[in-house]
Amino acid sequence: MIAIIDYGMGNLRSVEKGFQKVGFDVRVTDSPSDIKNAEAVVLPGVGAFRDCMSSLNKLELTGAIAEAIHQGKPYLGICLGLQVLFTESEEFGHCNGLNIFKGKVVRFKSDELKIPQMGWNQLNIKQDIPLLNGIPESSYFYFVHSYYVVPEDTSIIATTTDYGLEFTSAVCKDNVYAVQFHPEKSQGLGLKLIENFGGIVKGT
Repeated sequence: MIAIIDYGMGNLRSVEKGFQKVGFDVRVTDSPSDIKNAEAVVLPGVGAFRDCMSSLNKLELTGAIAEAIHQGKPYLGICLGLQVLFTESEEFGHCNGLNIFKGKVVRFKSDELKIPQMGWNQLNIKQDIPLLNGIPESSYFYFVHSYYVVPEDTSIIATTTDYGLEFTSAVCKDNVYAVQFHPEKSQGLGLKLIENFGGIVKGT
């Protein structure tokens, strides 16, 4: 069973349907015990970093997520599910994240760009990882965000994307995979990525 974490924010039903469409057993849950018993964890999210961390703390999910990661369970973060892995965000003032990875979440700064970035954009693939099997260089995925992650350890960067600057759009280290874009909104290639994550879970 793959646990999709429900903390009151996020595109949960679309993510759930995506996994079901490619044949995986998922459960949308806000229960720490479900996360403990799951084979893998998916953390989707849209909205503000501070609100996300506040909800995770209130539901006592931060410890369960960190424990699952440290136990080696496959983790897939989507949008905010990527950002909260990092040390801190500057969104609406300083806010601490899960600190799985050292680094910051910062805002796009440009008078020429539309912020948030909303729509299709391409991936520059930096690492050959299982999550991206069958996904070609320069593939388009769907983005909605005003903030992006800046990892201290650049070796975890799996893909980048260009939007005024080259920013990190996916990371990978050991059992942790996370993407800034929305695979559940990215049609065929998005389903392929979800299927790839399911394959990673099956292989553990």
